[in-house]
Amino acid sequence: MTEATPAGSGGPPLVSAPPPDGSLRIRGGIGGLSFQFEELLAGAAALDGLVRQLQTVETEADAVRRALFPYQSDSYTSGSNAIIAVGEASREIGVVRSQLQRIGQDVSASRREYEYAEARNALLLRMGLHGSEYGAAPEPPALPGARDAVEDWIAMVPRNLAVLLGLPAPLAAVLGALGGPADVRRLVRDAAEAPGLVFLKPRPVSIVGRETFSADVDLSPAGLLRRAGAVGQRSGQIEVIEVDGAERPAWVVIIPGTQLGGTPEGANPFDPAGVAEALGYDSASTAVAIRQALQQAGAAAGDQLVAVGYSQGGIHAMNLGRDRAVLAEYDLKFVLTAGSPVGGISPEPGIRSLHLEHEQDWVPGADGVANPDTRDRVTVTLTNPLDLPPLKDFGLGPGHRLENYADGAALITASRDNSLRDSTAALAAVVGTGGAATVNRFSLRREARPGHARDEGRPGQEPPATNDRARGGSLPRGRRS
Repeated sequence: MTEATPAGSGGPPLVSAPPPDGSLRIRGGIGGLSFQFEELLAGAAALDGLVRQLQTVETEADAVRRALFPYQSDSYTSGSNAIIAVGEASREIGVVRSQLQRIGQDVSASRREYEYAEARNALLLRMGLHGSEYGAAPEPPALPGARDAVEDWIAMVPRNLAVLLGLPAPLAAVLGALGGPADVRRLVRDAAEAPGLVFLKPRPVSIVGRETFSADVDLSPAGLLRRAGAVGQRSGQIEVIEVDGAERPAWVVIIPGTQLGGTPEGANPFDPAGVAEALGYDSASTAVAIRQALQQAGAAAGDQLVAVGYSQGGIHAMNLGRDRAVLAEYDLKFVLTAGSPVGGISPEPGIRSLHLEHEQDWVPGADGVANPDTRDRVTVTLTNPLDLPPLKDFGLGPGHRLENYADGAALITASRDNSLRDSTAALAAVVGTGGAATVNRFSLRREARPGHARDEGRPGQEPPATNDRARGGSLPRGRRS
């Protein structure tokens, strides 16, 4: 555990954020603040137990010293020496106990300070107030990244709306506190009820085509994200890959980002309405189709599973981590996302996840919630400089380019940071390092709205999709064997 206070300085041990690793800013995992805090609590509990044991030994030593008093007259010199030796031993035990007790008190003080800071920050966030002017540690002057700016604005939607209505700032802050941070899930559901936006409501998603082939698959984080780019070149497709895992067979589900065009309107489950289904309705319809795809590919009950998603696909992937039907049938071990707003999604305990974001990518901040800092959840923010693409290729911005995230994933694999090494090792423990694998590519289609007939098209004949990856940058089309 990282200590901000050097040993012997007299101050309590403090948790500290891990230092940046080049262009990678890391949160969570075994080097994260939350896990360090858990270590502090475990250490305090262990110290309390040890202090109690030493108190017992100290009491027994004093009892032995008193029991020797009647025998001192039998041999004054040896009796006195024995009494003195036992007394000195008892005092030494008392010194050690006192030192451990002080350390335990310092750890408990750190715990109280941490809890107070967390409660205060939660209150300020609920009021829509946060930043250095409210007591945060000062930071070097810098322009806010697109991701943080969007996340902050969405988190403060209640207060922002009050200000737009012309209410005084104090009253706007009170209304923001009463309303709390923006509930994006509820906002999406409310929007779907508005006239003209009924297309945002989820509809059943089914499998309309499948192809199976063998291929050499790179199962590193970078390789898996590049596969998401290749899958995204065809409308409404996902991949279900059977791999020889490190310990036993495992499956990898690859889910693409948002796609524009390529199928009749409303038929592609990964069109913009798919974002509404993911954020507002927990991917209910898409998760059913993914589970059916796993069953058709041959995944057996209890098999290990890894979910990988880019942008919208990352939201679907994280939602699998709390889908009861999926978790009842498969052992979801790991989720990998890139450029996805998933801070408001909490998977079931024990599911590991690794999230890539770029400070200039606004999409990961679109839910207004930062990813939690936990033992099982690691978030990496890329800070590398970006080149502005031509306007026609701007898409959702240069920060959202999948190729940039794939390059960042390669840096993660090479990193020596403890949190990243632990996270990538957890992924490799499930899927191995790569090699020959069986790839099942499924075509999914969303059911037409009542009164809106459409041509489903023939499986395998879909025109290429224009997805958010392609609009932000280009990737070479993956080769099939």
